Amino acid sequence: MTLFRQIYSLLFGLFLVVVMSLAYVQFTETQSFLSKQMESDLNNTSNSLGIMLVPDLEAGDIVGAETLINVIFEGGYYQQVKLTWLVDGKQQVWENDLKIDGVPQWFIDLGFFKTIKRESTITSGWIQLANLEITAHPGFGYHELWRSLTNAIIMISILFLIAIMLARFGLTWILKPLHDIAEHATDIAHRKFGPDMALPKTSELKSVVSAFNSMSHQLKQIFSSLDEEVSELRKKNLVDQVSALPNRQYMMGRLNSWLGEPNNGSLMMAKFDWLEDVHGKYGYQVRDETIRLLSEKMKEQLDEIAPSVIARIAAYEFAFLITSGEQEVCSKYLHTLIRTVNQEISKAGCKPNEQFYIGIAQRTDDMNVSQILAQTDNALQKAIADDKVFHWFESNEKQLYTREQWREHLSSAIKNKNFQFKWQPVYLTERDEIIQRELYCKLEIAGKEIHAGQFMPYVELLSLGSLLDRCLIETIADSGLLDRNHEPVAINLTFHSLSDKKFHEWLNHFLRNHRWAKRIVFDIPEAGVYSDPESCEALCHIIRDNGAHFGIDHFGRQFGSMAYLQTLRPSYVKLDQSFAFYDESEHSSELCRALVNVARGLDIQIIVTGIQEQPQLARFEPLKTNAYMGFIYPPEPVE
Repeated sequence: MTLFRQIYSLLFGLFLVVVMSLAYVQFTETQSFLSKQMESDLNNTSNSLGIMLVPDLEAGDIVGAETLINVIFEGGYYQQVKLTWLVDGKQQVWENDLKIDGVPQWFIDLGFFKTIKRESTITSGWIQLANLEITAHPGFGYHELWRSLTNAIIMISILFLIAIMLARFGLTWILKPLHDIAEHATDIAHRKFGPDMALPKTSELKSVVSAFNSMSHQLKQIFSSLDEEVSELRKKNLVDQVSALPNRQYMMGRLNSWLGEPNNGSLMMAKFDWLEDVHGKYGYQVRDETIRLLSEKMKEQLDEIAPSVIARIAAYEFAFLITSGEQEVCSKYLHTLIRTVNQEISKAGCKPNEQFYIGIAQRTDDMNVSQILAQTDNALQKAIADDKVFHWFESNEKQLYTREQWREHLSSAIKNKNFQFKWQPVYLTERDEIIQRELYCKLEIAGKEIHAGQFMPYVELLSLGSLLDRCLIETIADSGLLDRNHEPVAINLTFHSLSDKKFHEWLNHFLRNHRWAKRIVFDIPEAGVYSDPESCEALCHIIRDNGAHFGIDHFGRQFGSMAYLQTLRPSYVKLDQSFAFYDESEHSSELCRALVNVARGLDIQIIVTGIQEQPQLARFEPLKTNAYMGFIYPPEPVE
């Protein structure tokens, strides 16, 4: 029971005790007063009637005596009058029934009034004429007592209702600081650190509110310090200090995770020998400033062309990872890069198109890190040998379909729901138990199996993401997969779905009307959270309000604050695959531990991804992560 209800009950208990006590005193006093009044009236009537009957009794006038008694008896205040003539023993009796209008019989049967009688002997001098016995009628007493009781009940009821409203209003106002404290404590328990509470006027509660504000502020500072620690460790371990670009370690991790995802794109390596001339002419400080300015210009110009990662991997070598884009986009990216570098070369006083070389390799199916690095390096060395600005690595693999053919095949597959599924289990770290299964889809076109890595880039390119997500969700629901499988099924949402309002409305309706909504979990890419936080927050509210769950995929990949975790409140985060491929150095462990601590501090489950072998998993044991997944347990066909 809440404190409000306890105080509420106590006040009304005391109110009822006081009121009932007063009502009881009033009731007994009224009863006593009415009894005394009836007794006094009976005495007066007996005396006066005895005096008035003397002449008739002396004359033996029976009719006169009856007439006189009838006049008094018909007033209704007497239940019985009995007159006994002492001369001949004749007895006359007058009686009224014990029925009282307006008073319920059960109330009369309670017998609040005792029978009141008055006997007297009528005399004339020394001669005794008759005996007179009068019994009072309790009707007057019961009537007045009932009227008093009903009036008291009505008044008590009115006062009770007024007291309820006043007490509720008063207690709500008095206990509002406690209610605010309870809400604030709940928010703190869920790691939500809002603004400080205003100090109440009640002096006893000021210290409590001050203590909660101090505790909330300290916890907020702890989370902020963890977030800052992550940022500092990223800068220290994954960022080149001169160019402020990611370093070789970060690029290698991104390459591994990129090749493990359904994407297209390319990798470029550039060698800028002209920076060595700048160093020789002006010194290392000018060289470093030139590198910083060059890096800023490249980020500014190239980010507009395609999503990419630009890294400084050696003193005069840079790598450019285009994470999503066809050859046409990559070609535009390349020419923009050449133009930007030439502008900076001219500013440094060197000759354009000289002393810098670029090698490009396009991503193909089933390519690993060693292969794409080898192809890119071969292209770079070929450009150096031929003294050309750039060289494309020639791949013998032909494009499977044109863009329009992909549009036709994908639209047809979405319309007819032709997708087939595999799923990959996510196991708890401490025991052999599956907590969810991540779903993957594939297609069969003209008898050939097409996996997601081949068609997903075109899904994003052709803005079919929300249609695909809707198709997949409906397919697993219609197939009864959620009925047969008790573990939650994780669905990767595309970037297009995150910002599509129509998809939000459809998903809200679907989850609201599906009985197994709690068995669906959604993976939201961290990059989508940074690119459109408002849409992601709206989508997360829809998912959470309908009983489903969601998590953040590729957690820790982006360079930015982790504050979004407090806003979105995901059930879990999946560490980016790159952390599984980082070396075992102390710095890498510190960064990974800091990320895990941020999530754990908000009571969010941490899932490690990209685990291929047991030694990899063993590296994460000191971090106390909750679960893991990867090709240590490869995807299986959905049964």
